[in-house]
Amino acid sequence: MRLWLVAREYDTRQTVTLTYAAVDGRRVYTRQASVELLRRNPVTAAIDRERSNTERVGEADRRERYAAEAERMAADHDPADEV
Repeated sequence: MRLWLVAREYDTRQTVTLTYAAVDGRRVYTRQASVELLRRNPVTAAIDRERSNTERVGEADRRERYAAEAERMAADHDPADEV
């Protein structure tokens, strides 16, 4: 399934948490990577993952927020665009 980048959070350990969501906001995939790794492998607007590798989003407000951001990313970017 196609998932769009909806959030990017940095922490004090030089780690970045990337959150990708389906355009309906109901499924999400999260990964963590070091800042150094992301310099070598840039973040793209979208990724493809098997549904079994995603998690269900339970909270309605989070689903709506993720859906809005995923729809915006899908409208503004090609999946392979570096963002």
